[in-house]
Amino acid sequence: LAGYISQVLKNYTDHACDGEYISLRCPHRTTISIQSSFYGRIVPSHQMCPPRYPHSYAALIKEDVACSVGTSLQKMLDECQDRRSCQFLVNSRLFGADPCPGTGKYLIVWYKCRPNEYKNKAACEDDKLRLSCKKSMVIAIYSAVFGRTQGGSLECPYQSLGMPMIECQSATALQIMIKRCHGKRSCNIYASTYEFGDPCYPGIRKHLNVIYTCGRSATFYPPEITPSLFPVDETQPPAFNGSMEPVGVSTEMALLSNILAAYSFIT
Repeated sequence: LAGYISQVLKNYTDHACDGEYISLRCPHRTTISIQSSFYGRIVPSHQMCPPRYPHSYAALIKEDVACSVGTSLQKMLDECQDRRSCQFLVNSRLFGADPCPGTGKYLIVWYKCRPNEYKNKAACEDDKLRLSCKKSMVIAIYSAVFGRTQGGSLECPYQSLGMPMIECQSATALQIMIKRCHGKRSCNIYASTYEFGDPCYPGIRKHLNVIYTCGRSATFYPPEITPSLFPVDETQPPAFNGSMEPVGVSTEMALLSNILAAYSFIT
């Protein structure tokens, strides 16, 4: 079971070049949860996905290294979200109009494996959140968000002092929940700015949302967090800028911040 939980908590990254199959797979009793996706090219071909036919016409023209499409995330959600596994051939026709004809592109996908049986608990700002498992079982934190998301929370209706709805999330929520609750039978924590800081503008009512599972092992490692969001064969991984397609700009940044914060904590 400890090995199963380790797989569940892991952050997966997979990629495929044009003309290759991409295959996502999760362990038994879990399903794919797409976190983010990118299709295009933002690094030279000698760093990633070189041309299949070096002497072809495509290799003679100047390749576009500022190329991306805005439909890759939705395509991945349509193909793979909530499935145990999925596989398809990567090519530009899948994503609509080709943003850079003649330039070889690639697909990168970030995903997690969501347990089929998990607990989702939420608390409004300044309320206490209690997590608990049955006797002989302990908590394994899957994800944590403190702030305000576009989807909001039914338990905590949006309130502000005349300000528009803006998504805002704490960069350390996952790290804090791991430190406070991971591997324990039960724990209590207040959904407060004292615990998590204030990632939002003054007056915006926030909430804490935690997804966790219960297991029979008291030796869970914290979630396996990989500091690099890029395939291991890249020698000079670039920094994604605005051309990367996220769930939302702040969601992407929160994901990246959570990964780096958790990695620092684990180290």
